Amino acid sequence: MSLLAAEILGTMLLVLLGNGVVANVVLNGTKGNNSGWIVITTGWALAVFVGVVVAAPYSGAHLNPAVTVGLAVAGKITWAAVPEYLAGEMIGAMLGAFLVWLFYKDHFSQTQDEASKLACFSTGPAIRNPFSNVVSELIGTFVLVFVIFYLTGSEIELANDASAKIGLGSIGALPVAFLVWVIGLALGGTTGYAINPARDLGPRIMHAILPVKGSSDWSYAWIPVIGPILGAVIAAGLYMFLLG
Repeated sequence: MSLLAAEILGTMLLVLLGNGVVANVVLNGTKGNNSGWIVITTGWALAVFVGVVVAAPYSGAHLNPAVTVGLAVAGKITWAAVPEYLAGEMIGAMLGAFLVWLFYKDHFSQTQDEASKLACFSTGPAIRNPFSNVVSELIGTFVLVFVIFYLTGSEIELANDASAKIGLGSIGALPVAFLVWVIGLALGGTTGYAINPARDLGPRIMHAILPVKGSSDWSYAWIPVIGPILGAVIAAGLYMFLLG
């Protein structure tokens, strides 16, 4: 499997399962309706686990432009590889969002609340304050990327590049799942913890394209892109500084 295909499939599964659990909780008439925040955060953690398991041996399973940029800033991957990672992550996120819509199509039709339907695609703030919302996404992603640097221990060789032995996949899927879980529980209450530009932007684009009524809230869309990228860059900078 190529790096591009691995990032597409891994991110597709991440979004299908992560946004799928949101749809199960918030859409009308589902078996999991109103099952709560703990179900959503647990579902997202397990979605990360599945995506990493699939993509790790082939791409390192970044599944997140912020992780890709953070690793590039720290010199763990080449900048030349970044566009392929970003393309795979965006395509995968859009495919995953489409599958969520297809799977829950009847329930989208039964749900009148536009905010609930948008939540099945992308994130939104509990209290709309652009500065505070950016800070929330920045801090959440900083924790994600900074801890990833220190969790990386054992190495795996990528199938298409024996010299590339580092990436998100090299830490194993389970620790990352726990990391995303605790970020959701502790830091997810303000913005819904996108902590991943592709996870938010790709599905938001699909919300605008698909026959789902309601605004895609483009005025907010820059926050889950800029905040995570800034958090990842700061995490990489601090990591390199501490290395001396």
